[in-house]
Amino acid sequence: MDKGLLIVLSGPSGVGKGTVCSVLREKMPDLVYSVSATTRTPRQGEIDGVNYFFKSREQFQDMIARDALLEHAEYVGNYYGTPRDFVERTLASGKDVILEIEVQGALKVKEKFPEGVFVFLMPPSLDELKQRITGRGTETQDTINHRMTVAVEEINLLGHYDYAVVNDEIDAACHRIQSIIVAEHCRGDRYLSHLAELPTPIEKA
Repeated sequence: MDKGLLIVLSGPSGVGKGTVCSVLREKMPDLVYSVSATTRTPRQGEIDGVNYFFKSREQFQDMIARDALLEHAEYVGNYYGTPRDFVERTLASGKDVILEIEVQGALKVKEKFPEGVFVFLMPPSLDELKQRITGRGTETQDTINHRMTVAVEEINLLGHYDYAVVNDEIDAACHRIQSIIVAEHCRGDRYLSHLAELPTPIEKA
């Protein structure tokens, strides 16, 4: 059985990763979402085990000590991480997994899974990104300014990714990501392992 693809979707805070990932999963129901663990406080409407596994700092540090995370990072005062076992078992079963994670975490995953498909979600502009973050109504001005500074630093890491997708319109962004996944499944090098299974040509008399 062929292994599934690990699709890593990341980008700056406020770019719309969660919304795009949610709509993409509706369009591609076989795509398995890997729920991340975090120590940040749940936002209104977020459900433990669905949006994130919400952990205390002590619980998260225990997961780090047990090497139970594929990657982890501290971002704006909170830990984020990807549970290792779930991802590895799902890929081995032949299913595609999508990780929606911060840029720091994506670069760590790339060290362990260089064969993954790394997609950077771009804002149409920095002004639009600032409006989206401000529109949440959950951030202080100092936090907004810090997130914008970090966003510029993260956009400058675009060269570490395989693809860039501008989130100008959600359905259009999802369509681009779907096209990337289909193209990756059709790459010639993914079929090399099947060559040995082909029948030997019959020689003509």
